[in-house]
Amino acid sequence: MTEYLGGAVIPIGFDVPVDPLRRAAHYSGEPGCIAQARSFASLFLDQLRTEWCATVGRRADGAVLLVVSELVTNADRHSAGPYILELEGTDATVAVTVYDSSGAVPRRFPRDPERVGRHGLEIVHALAETVVVERVPVGKRVRAVVRLTEE
Repeated sequence: MTEYLGGAVIPIGFDVPVDPLRRAAHYSGEPGCIAQARSFASLFLDQLRTEWCATVGRRADGAVLLVVSELVTNADRHSAGPYILELEGTDATVAVTVYDSSGAVPRRFPRDPERVGRHGLEIVHALAETVVVERVPVGKRVRAVVRLTEE
């Protein structure tokens, strides 16, 4: 923040970012992409702590990394091409968005502790404040918003 007093510029406090922090990464689907996406998200959270002075607790940190893992794993398994991970964050939330080339909308199965597999979207819904799936011209976009603060 800056105040102007009689022609003099007096800096006070510090400037708070206005736009959310945004980062994106492209993955080819080669082995190791899911681990790379988790590492990318971890570095993003560190940058959010530094640039936004965001308080990201262990629970929120784990939730964001798990949502990234689940969405990237789904894109890796179900699309026929590369995918994009996009992260957008403030001091309150992180939006995890994955674009892939498959037009098939993922199904959310009802809870069933005896079912083996297919729990990914169920986990994302449990951790995220909102989850939106949309078809886009090149496939689909899945966006999950994770709250960093506990209410």
